[in-house]
Amino acid sequence: MGKFRFRKRKQKQHVEREIPIRTMIPNLVTLMAAASGVTSIRYSCQGHWHMAVIAILAACVLDGLDGRVARMLRATSKLGAELDSLADFVSFGVAPALLVYFWIMEAVSPESAAYPFRGVFWALALFHAMCCAFRLARFNIMIEDGPKQPYWKHFFMGLPAPGGAGILLTPVIWQLHTESNVFQSPWVGGAMLFLCGVLMACRWPTISAKSLRVPARYMVPVLLFVMFVIGMLVSQFWPTLGVIGVLYLLSIPVSGIVFLRMRRRYEAKAPVPPASPLPPNT
Repeated sequence: MGKFRFRKRKQKQHVEREIPIRTMIPNLVTLMAAASGVTSIRYSCQGHWHMAVIAILAACVLDGLDGRVARMLRATSKLGAELDSLADFVSFGVAPALLVYFWIMEAVSPESAAYPFRGVFWALALFHAMCCAFRLARFNIMIEDGPKQPYWKHFFMGLPAPGGAGILLTPVIWQLHTESNVFQSPWVGGAMLFLCGVLMACRWPTISAKSLRVPARYMVPVLLFVMFVIGMLVSQFWPTLGVIGVLYLLSIPVSGIVFLRMRRRYEAKAPVPPASPLPPNT
């Protein structure tokens, strides 16, 4: 009888991967921000403007927390980055555009001069949402291949998505506070949709609060000012929010001026490359 060799087959043991709970917390915060944006769309469809604006503000707060929570828990991931972009598109692109569109349509009656331009206002709402999507896609690319000049670290390239949503909602906030029809104008709303979309999609530098530094001697006045703003938000929420939106809009041209000065200063200090030698005369 011949000899047979039996090979022992190694049984593959299925090892179940375990994910720590702490790594899920930042993604849950991001999903809550997206849920706030979708909830704002629901309130906008129903004409509940106060609740729609508050839902977008909640999305802004959650958007500012998810990244910090991820870094604090050391739970950053590619999945979280993709979720963050999708949540920002819903909360700061789609939701504010729909809110302003429905808010405009409430004031457009068949007797209004803006009634024949209803399709234009919808096109402007789409324009704002698409510009937000473009801005977020460019931001994701710039994380790995952004501008290398040191002065760019103090600025965003274009208006950030939460800032664009905040400026877009400023006329709505003032109208909710004053209950005046002056702010609820289709022309004002359409202009804001176009302006905020362009500012998000363009390369205009806007100030980044992450890189701001306060001198030690100004720490106490700055803290007192911040406490005053918090007190105003508690006592006079809507007008304080409207003033913040106006000031942020006015800071955009100031940011451009500061950026140009910093760039000229950097270019003046940068070493000049040596000139290439001339070819010998023949």
